[in-house]
Amino acid sequence: MSDSRVILSDGQFNITLQRLAHQLIEMYDDFAGVCIIGIQERGVFLADRLYDIIESKQPHGVPLRGKLDITFYRDDYRIRQDPLKASS
Repeated sequence: MSDSRVILSDGQFNITLQRLAHQLIEMYDDFAGVCIIGIQERGVFLADRLYDIIESKQPHGVPLRGKLDITFYRDDYRIRQDPLKASS
């Protein structure tokens, strides 16, 4: 048996993403000066999914999306046995 636990089911997670996308559309309408950035590694998947939802609902879309690698800013960077490597 796994020690992991499910916080949100797939359906609940999709509803949460949809709700977040709608709130962003309400707040930023044309998304001028807005970009969606995902933090490497798993945050990029989240940012991409959110971007795709907004893109499908908003005719203007979001002008920019990107990813940010914070590997060398982590607080455990210097105390790890194996050195960290930047993601691509």
